[in-house]
Formats: sequence, C-alpha cells, structure tokens
Amino acid sequence: MLELSRSSTAEASCNDEQGFEAFLRQHYASLLHFLRLRTGEEEARDIAQESLTRLLRYRDTEPAEAWRPLLYRIARNLLNEQYRRSQSHRDKQNVQVETIELPDPAPPLDVTIQRAQEQAWLRQAMLSLPPRCRQVFVLVRIDGLSQGEVARRCGISVKTVEKHLATALAALCDKAGVWDSGAST
Repeated sequence: MLELSRSSTAEASCNDEQGFEAFLRQHYASLLHFLRLRTGEEEARDIAQESLTRLLRYRDTEPAEAWRPLLYRIARNLLNEQYRRSQSHRDKQNVQVETIELPDPAPPLDVTIQRAQEQAWLRQAMLSLPPRCRQVFVLVRIDGLSQGEVARRCGISVKTVEKHLATALAALCDKAGVWDSGAST
C-alpha cells in the first residue's frame, strides 16, 4: 500500500511538471506580446523570463487554473517595479537648473565693442560716399536687391549701377586700407 502511495505521488508530481511545462509553452508567446505592448523588446523578454521563474514558486501550491492569472499578475508587478526603478533613475539624473553654469548667449564685451566700432566706421565710410553711389551700394549690398532692380528703381542703366558699386567698393577698401598703394604690379 505504501508502494502504491509513493508511486501515485511521484506520478502526480511528474504529470504536474509536464502540465506546467506545457502551460509555459502555451502562454509564453501571449505573455511576451502583452509585455511588448508595454515596454521594449529586451525588457519584455527579461520580464517574461522573470515572471515564469517566479511562477515556479506557485507550481505546487496553486491549482493549474490559477497559473494564468497569477502569471499575468506577476508580470504586471514586474512592469510596475521596472517603471518605478526607471523613474528613480531618472530623478537621480535630474539636475537643478540653478546648479548648472550656462554660457552667456551674448558675445564677450570686447567682441561687442569691436563690432560697434566696425559698424560706426562703416557708417562713417558710407556717409562719405557720393549720395547716388551710397544709394546704389545700400540697395545692392544691404537690402539685397539685384543690379537690374536697382537700375529700375533709380532710373539708371545697369552699367551705371555697376560703375557706382565699383566706385563705392574702391572707396571703402581705400578707407579700410585693404589696397596697399605699392601692391599693384
């Protein structure tokens, strides 16, 4: 009688084990799909593996009908743990804005002064040009109009616009000292 009792217990345990393995094979794909909808591929695989491992604890204590809901409850709990961990890591990565030294978007003072001086010089140099020459230069170089548009607007030929531009550029280069008098060959 004792023999019969031992063999039936061993047989039931073997059937439970095979039944559990069949359950795992049957539900693994759907569990993985469930997890992929909520997290990335790698995390889904990790959580599925951990869920199945944790379910092993209940294989002998819970009936087979309870395994599926239990498996999904374990998976949801692991998802929640993962989310909480990621939030705490994110919080650790946050830095108070007041503690960060941000570069000043304004250029350094010496650059600002140099630009202001260059603009003042250019303004003075342009004001020294003859009025029509200055007007043509401003329309082409500052306002971005084409030479044809400037010719129509000023009532002069395109050739005259070219002449005024050449005169303005030569005068500005002379004032800037770009052309050295001894440099012509």
